Amino acid sequence: MSGHSKWSTIKRKKGALDAKRGKVFTKIIKEISMAAKEGGDDPAANPRLRLAIQNAKGANMPKDNIERAIKKGAGDDATVYLETTYEGYAPYGVPVFVECTTDNLNRTVASVRAAFSKFGGSLGTNGSIEFIFDRKGVFHLTQPDDIDEDEFMLDLIDAGAEDVTVDDGYIQITCALEYFGHVQKKLEELRLEPEVAELQRIPNNRVVLPDEDLFKVMKLIDALEDDDDVKSVYHNIDITEEQMEII
Repeated sequence: MSGHSKWSTIKRKKGALDAKRGKVFTKIIKEISMAAKEGGDDPAANPRLRLAIQNAKGANMPKDNIERAIKKGAGDDATVYLETTYEGYAPYGVPVFVECTTDNLNRTVASVRAAFSKFGGSLGTNGSIEFIFDRKGVFHLTQPDDIDEDEFMLDLIDAGAEDVTVDDGYIQITCALEYFGHVQKKLEELRLEPEVAELQRIPNNRVVLPDEDLFKVMKLIDALEDDDDVKSVYHNIDITEEQMEII
C-alpha cells in the first residue's frame, strides 16, 4: 500500500471540526430524506439510501435520527430538495466549488453569493472551474487488526480502486467515478463498513498559501460550510498539518 497521506490526515481532522459545528447531522439527514423519497425506504433495494445510512453511522448519528429521516423522506409530505452547484474564486484566485442541497434555490444562491462577496471572493458561472477537479469515489475506514494488507490491496485494485492508503491505522481508498459501486460492493463482501463513502471532487493541482493568506481564504470556506444548504465545499489548497492545527 502507499505510504503517508497528508490529504487523508487533513480530511479526518477537518471532518472532526465539521462535526463539532453540529452541521454534519443536518446535511446527512437531508441526504437520507432525498434518498428515501427517490428510491423508497428499503436500504436493501435503494443503494443511495444504503450509502447515506452508512455515512450517517460513520458520523455516529443515533439510530433513532436515521430512522426518523427515512420515515420523513418516504412520506407523502416529504420536503422536496434540489441539488445544485456553484463555482467561484476565493481571495488569491483560489478556485472554490460548492455543492448544495436545498428546498429554496433563491435563498441558497443569495446566501452563497453573500459569502463570496463578504470574504473577498467572486461567484463565477457554472463550468468556470469544474475542470480543475476530478470526480472520484472516496472511502475512509479504520484498519482492521487482522487484515492482510497485500491481499486487501489486491482485492480493492481488482474492484477498481486507483489508490489505497494506510495512515496511522486508517485506510483511504480512491477510485474513478465509474468504479464507485464496485469498490463499495467489495467492501460489503469483506464485511467492512466505511466511516465515509462518497463522491468527492479532487483537485488535479494544488497550491500552497502563506498562513496569513490561507486564513483569509478559510473565512470564506468556513462561512460556506456553516450554511445548512451547503453540502460540500472543494478547493485546491494544500493545507499543511501545522496550518490545520492552527485552524
